[in-house]
Parts: sequence; structure tokens; C-alpha cells
Amino acid sequence: MATKTKPMTKAQLVTELSEKLGAKKSDVNGFLDTLINVAYGETKKKGVFTMPGMGKLVLVKRKARKGRNPATGEEIQIKAKTVVKFRVAKACKDAILPSK
Repeated sequence: MATKTKPMTKAQLVTELSEKLGAKKSDVNGFLDTLINVAYGETKKKGVFTMPGMGKLVLVKRKARKGRNPATGEEIQIKAKTVVKFRVAKACKDAILPSK
């Protein structure tokens, strides 16, 4: 199980990739920014962006439904909305989680 440590920051990720690839930090930073912008744009335009081996960003439409106000217990109507989800690829799960 994972220990309770802080997640890697963008600066730490840029440094790690820069060292492993032998590239300048500014180039790696620019690449990450471009990748993120492409992912956002494709998801917005087509409803899905796949990062092979990692997973995909997907737009999901939720239907209107009934819910409850947790403070009062009063029934409320929750409006329909579109949300963004990330679906983890099988290759990613297999690489991270031990085999059973």
C-alpha cells in the first residue's frame, strides 16, 4: 500500500523527466503544457482524449435525479449536467497493482 507522502509537483515531474530524457527543463515544461492543452481541447471538442497506457479523459452526461440535503434530510432535485471523468487503462492498473 502507498505511504502517506505528498504527491509529485509539476516542478518535480519536470525535473525527473528532464534528467531521464537528457532534455532542458524548459523544453519538458513546454511539452507538458502543450500535452495538457491538447488533452483539454480534444476532450472538449470530441468528448474523449486517450493517453495510451495511462487512460482517457471522457465527458459523461449525468441525468437529472433526486437527492437529499444531508443537513436537513429534505429531498431536492439535482439538475442534469456534464462532468469530466478519467478512466484508467488496464495497462496502467496492471503496472501499478500487484497480480492476484
